[in-house]
Amino acid sequence: MLHFRTWDVQDAAVFLSIFLFMCHLAAAITIQSPQRSLTRSVQEDVFFSADITCDGIPTIQWTFMSGAVSRSIGTWQPGGDTNITDDYSSRVKAYWNGSMGLSDLRLQDAGFYVITVTDVSGSSKDTGFVLKVNEVLYEDFQYLAVSALALAAVAGLLMLTVWLIEKLYRKILGWRKRKKMPENDVTELQPL
Repeated sequence: MLHFRTWDVQDAAVFLSIFLFMCHLAAAITIQSPQRSLTRSVQEDVFFSADITCDGIPTIQWTFMSGAVSRSIGTWQPGGDTNITDDYSSRVKAYWNGSMGLSDLRLQDAGFYVITVTDVSGSSKDTGFVLKVNEVLYEDFQYLAVSALALAAVAGLLMLTVWLIEKLYRKILGWRKRKKMPENDVTELQPL
């Protein structure tokens, strides 16, 4: 028959300490985000929402990746300085909780955005976001309508100019014709 040893207080305390330490290590960094796939239009703004929990002050780094390029967007610590690259300096807003805002979207901004959170011990965790940027078609239509209107106005001005030049030409021809005619005609009427 198997005998089970009962745990004394020290054994239970050691086991509980190890268990809690392992749980602490497993959940040292958490990144929560309500939405990881985002779709926006050109010239709109996007907000990559992330809520980070970490022991100590984390280092947050955002990176952009697409099929053609991979580049760093910026690195910062909550309450500390932000280091945003020159490509994004005028368009990125960094938030203390790890979130990032990107304004004035371009078609080239479509791709995969990765947030990397590193704690003071050096362990890190990544989470990715997918951004799809749509081209706004009504802007193309507005551009086409404005261009057609401008061309119609130029055509109208050209037609008016040609009409006025033709009128001036006819007046000059009439003036020249009158100038060539003799002023006094020698024809006299004879009495009957």
